[in-house]
Amino acid sequence: MNFKFFINRFFYLFYGEKCFKKFKYNWSEYPNRTQVINDIITKKNYSNYLEIGCFQNDNFDEIYIKKKIGVDPVSGGTHRMTSDDFFKNNIEKFDIIFIDGLHVYEQVKKDIDNSLNFLNDDGIILLHDCLPRKIWYQTPKRMSDTWNGDVWKAIVECRTLEGIDTYTCLADEGIGIIKKRPNKNILILPTKKFKKLTYKDYFHKHNEYMNIINFEELMQKII
Repeated sequence: MNFKFFINRFFYLFYGEKCFKKFKYNWSEYPNRTQVINDIITKKNYSNYLEIGCFQNDNFDEIYIKKKIGVDPVSGGTHRMTSDDFFKNNIEKFDIIFIDGLHVYEQVKKDIDNSLNFLNDDGIILLHDCLPRKIWYQTPKRMSDTWNGDVWKAIVECRTLEGIDTYTCLADEGIGIIKKRPNKNILILPTKKFKKLTYKDYFHKHNEYMNIINFEELMQKII
């Protein structure tokens, strides 16, 4: 384990929550993000695509669509900038937007809100890393080689909103699905402090919080 990760975990054991139960998802048995995105593009005949967080273009280069834009402040894509700066100056709308940038709740929610402003009416937003399997994978500060961050909290918040319909697909670390239409299965929570939700909350209310569907349901019923 990376020494920095070890130190972060050491302090977390003293000051953080202590729910160490695990999910047994084997993501190699499920579709990967590239397959999900390309299949949606094909089915919907989409023509333009935006990816937030491209890293080394492992996904971006494999997306087949007429026009695509990739935004990353460090590497990959077509625009070297933060997503905040991109949206600040953007005037285009997109059919499909894939969010895989900074894996912390606050930034993910901001990327979702910005994406909704530039999404075509029949468009779709996808988010990577929505189903962490362990507590160490979902901490806001990275503590593991696998790092999903607390993206899941942004999905929970979206599930409580009336104007968007939100799901989580069993694919590639969990892929969030957001459509601009009335919420078909709204989540009622007593709190609006989504940042304060815990991994224990997530573990014990997993299906309720995340509105989980499989890939076949996504392709047949949701999009």
